[in-house]
Amino acid sequence: MPKRAKSICRQASCGALVDSPGFCIKHKRDRQQEDAVQRGTAHERGYTSAWSKARSFYLRKHSLCVRCQGVGNVVAATVVDHIIPHKLKDALDSGNIEAIAKARALFWDSVENWQSLCKPHHDAKTVLEDGGFGRAPMAQRDK
Repeated sequence: MPKRAKSICRQASCGALVDSPGFCIKHKRDRQQEDAVQRGTAHERGYTSAWSKARSFYLRKHSLCVRCQGVGNVVAATVVDHIIPHKLKDALDSGNIEAIAKARALFWDSVENWQSLCKPHHDAKTVLEDGGFGRAPMAQRDK
């Protein structure tokens, strides 16, 4: 079977050849580091040991993916999803006390704002909300 022709790195003025369309190893790593800095660590986004305990407790009580259940499948949930994204890190970075309070309330509202999902359903929801695969985030699409 013939191999695919090499592509040029998508980074402007790089010119490195790569096996599949995208970035060379150096520029892929650079982009991942930039994304990590912008996104922040899990702890900076509010996912502390208190969250780990609350998440474990919630998954014990709500052990099945709600989206899979909706179509008649029985699949174990592995992720506690925030239905309305809390954006706690953004609120903390802004220093706005009202925004911080609202984000913390959304983060910890297990009754109204948490749902159990399997990883594929959580990943699909996150891509739609935050953007991915060339899509604009939902907030930008609504404008």
